[in-house]
Amino acid sequence: MPDVPVTPASAAVPLRAAIRRGDVVAAGVTLAIGVAGLLALPAVAAMEPAEPVPVPPPGAPGWWLVVAALVVQAGAVAVARVAPRAALLVVALVPLGVTAAGGGPAVAASGLLTVAVVVVVYRAVVAWSLARLRGALVLAVVLLAVASGVAGAGAVDAPGTPLVVLAAAAQSVAVVALGLVPALVVSSRRAVRAAQEGELRALAGEQEARVRTALAEQRTAMARELHDIAAHHLSGIALMASAIDRQITTDPEAARQGVREVREQSRVVLADLRRLVGLLRQDDGAETSALTLAAVRDLVGADAVLDVLPADADPGDGVGPLAQLAGYRMVQESLANARAHAPDAACRVTVDARAADVVVLTVRNGPPGREPVPSEHGGHGLRGMRERAELVGADLRHGPTPDGGWEVRLVLPREPRAEETAP
Repeated sequence: MPDVPVTPASAAVPLRAAIRRGDVVAAGVTLAIGVAGLLALPAVAAMEPAEPVPVPPPGAPGWWLVVAALVVQAGAVAVARVAPRAALLVVALVPLGVTAAGGGPAVAASGLLTVAVVVVVYRAVVAWSLARLRGALVLAVVLLAVASGVAGAGAVDAPGTPLVVLAAAAQSVAVVALGLVPALVVSSRRAVRAAQEGELRALAGEQEARVRTALAEQRTAMARELHDIAAHHLSGIALMASAIDRQITTDPEAARQGVREVREQSRVVLADLRRLVGLLRQDDGAETSALTLAAVRDLVGADAVLDVLPADADPGDGVGPLAQLAGYRMVQESLANARAHAPDAACRVTVDARAADVVVLTVRNGPPGREPVPSEHGGHGLRGMRERAELVGADLRHGPTPDGGWEVRLVLPREPRAEETAP
């Protein structure tokens, strides 16, 4: 789990509870490195016998002073993620305190007390932003420069004061930079990762919104489809029932024929509704095959005249299944509208498949033979036709004819053939 800064809301949490296992491990490793370097310091000093370096012997007060300084710095490493400013101040003050207490120039030269500085800078900048720690980092550089300058000025072969100050400043900046540069790299990579995760969440939310929109559109389309199916058949049933009511006493045989047609229409509407519901249920045994332009012949029946151009053509050839369903529903809805708004009017359905790129469906009815039965409910027929046409890229035109009738014309595009799309 990556280290995260303590927010103001959690600042009241006790420091001991806020320190994690990783903080203790980092402090222990830093202390071990410092103690190991202190134990190896006499051997390193002995490698240069020409210029002996004063090293506090193990067990001497100066040696224990350095060990205490390393322990204090290890404690600062443990709290660097929780209290970065205090940790930076502590690790920067420790070298100055050791030098002022007489720890000897050997300790300052060995860099033992700078290891914790690098670790604290790294952990603090990774857990917190650089902008919030800029002042603490500058103060740490100044304190380290003072400690290094004091140690350098106390050396036997110390150069002039300007060179000592320049060397101390360069050394302190280098120490802080050793921890700052990798911390900035890690922070930038975390920021990039967080941005990518945010983008993925945004894309997931956008995809979910699209799915919800598509589902809402499907529900609307299904509701309109159910309305169209029911309106088509029930309007016919209502007209036949009205005719049967007049024929019961005058023409019983015609009335019986009308009753049989009502029964047939009821069976057809149930079959259509069952087919539509079956499209939504994978485990349903209903017929789920889409209605095609070939079924227009059965749809027209004896109520209208059907013209197919040419006579032996397959009108659905090259037309997608969704476009064929849109054409079928257009003819069905147009015939239902003709029965409802222009009763006893002559109807003609034309399926023109002579063009290579389109199929033209035309439903035209003449003026009504009698007054239509008024309806209290307005339908969505023309709106549903227009939406289906837009969905499949078809062109829908409708309007009155010069003789007082009505015409609906739908141009369905054919899909390009393989030999036409091949390079």
